[in-house]
Amino acid sequence: MVDKVMGSAWEATKALASGFATTFIHLFRKPITEEYPEYKRLLPARTRAVIILTRDPDGGERCVACYLCSAVCPVSCISMQSAEREDGRRYAAWFRINFARCIYCGLCEEACPTSAIQLTPYFETCKRNILDLVYEKEDLLVDHQGKDKEYNFYKYAGVATDVGDKGEHIREDEPVNVKSNLP
Repeated sequence: MVDKVMGSAWEATKALASGFATTFIHLFRKPITEEYPEYKRLLPARTRAVIILTRDPDGGERCVACYLCSAVCPVSCISMQSAEREDGRRYAAWFRINFARCIYCGLCEEACPTSAIQLTPYFETCKRNILDLVYEKEDLLVDHQGKDKEYNFYKYAGVATDVGDKGEHIREDEPVNVKSNLP
């Protein structure tokens, strides 16, 4: 019985000494802690973080409120309401993203046919109040084109607007007269 107690005491002492030895070795190593606010690590080029809404080269909103971004979002953090102008252009009457729920997966950017939604590398979105992480259209809309500088959805879409009538858009054929195709 005494040998068993002495053996377990010896094992406990060895384990304690091993832990202290590891601590002692690391005590004299150079620290690898990065002082975050003062030193910011360079992020990869494809970093996905905060979402922005961009404009087309003419200065108009690119978002046509097609609901593809909200449909593809796995956490349902995007919501919007569509409206139409007098010239036939669709736009988002309101657009809302809840960054408290967003997982920054980039699926909304991939689904957007107009390149309106783009993800930026800005990731510092810490807020004390969770409702401050709900961004409205006015908070998301920027005054530049983002990654696609020259793309204008309505010049390619084939929709009759102030940009052009049917058949006048880039790489678009003239509309087919369905009555001429009848036998």
